[in-house]
Amino acid sequence: MNQPFANTTTAVDFVFWLIVIISMFLLLLVTGLMIYFAVRYNRTRNPKASEVPEHPLLEITWTAIPTLIVLVMFWYGYRAYLTIRTGPADAFVIKVTGHMWAWDFEYPNGKKSAEVMYVPSGKDIRAELRSTDVIHGFYIPEFRIKEDVVPGKNNYLYFKPQGFGPANIFCSQFCGLKHTYMLGRVEVMEPAVFDAWYNSTNVAPAGVNADATGFKLLAQNGCLNCHRLDEDKLIGPGFRGSFGRKVVLADGSTTIADGAYLLDSILKPGKQVVKGYPNVMPTLTSVMTNDAQIIVEYIKTLK
Repeated sequence: MNQPFANTTTAVDFVFWLIVIISMFLLLLVTGLMIYFAVRYNRTRNPKASEVPEHPLLEITWTAIPTLIVLVMFWYGYRAYLTIRTGPADAFVIKVTGHMWAWDFEYPNGKKSAEVMYVPSGKDIRAELRSTDVIHGFYIPEFRIKEDVVPGKNNYLYFKPQGFGPANIFCSQFCGLKHTYMLGRVEVMEPAVFDAWYNSTNVAPAGVNADATGFKLLAQNGCLNCHRLDEDKLIGPGFRGSFGRKVVLADGSTTIADGAYLLDSILKPGKQVVKGYPNVMPTLTSVMTNDAQIIVEYIKTLK
């Protein structure tokens, strides 16, 4: 699996290394000149101080060169800023909502996901940011993007993901007791896989009680974005008939999908990954143990 990145990664990294290289060059230049002058004009060699005449050309030079250097850094920094703040009119719009203490995402067709932002590789994305309570910070380190999410103010940013796989989402503003648990993930997918997920419908099969609390918890926590209620595969395995079934794991071992296994799969999703499926399910901090148990009991009824 390739490590995901974005056009913003390239733009910001270029500015970062440009500034680092210029700063290192100036540090070595100034330090070297300082040592040279300390030796060349020390007291033993120059016991009597002499006045240095004016040198207008030298003074203009050492003023102009730093000014040009600063303007160059500003220009490339501004270009990187424009990469984050401007994008094409046909960019794929995802509404991002921050609240204590989780991220929710809504897509143009009305589909929603919790804590995982699904995006197609190679497509320009416009993330429209809003908060329902306090100030949050939408921060994706791998993409080098960070934008404040302020209550009562609509903010936004653009990025174009490349590669495939997960990229972490953090909240960069202290937002209360569980700030450190306000985690999420961008899942960069192949366009065909994303289209299949985006256009999929996941309605309750005949005979399934869609009014049950377990069903509502599945929908509320975004489980139905990756799992079907029937036995068909989406991003993860289907739920119907999964309880009591023999499961082959990614390491080649086998286990029985009993209640304990299903509970672990919800609360510790990376512990026992089913063979043939990617290890992309996030740890859903919004799901409490008692809610997870209700979901397990609901899955048991899907036969």
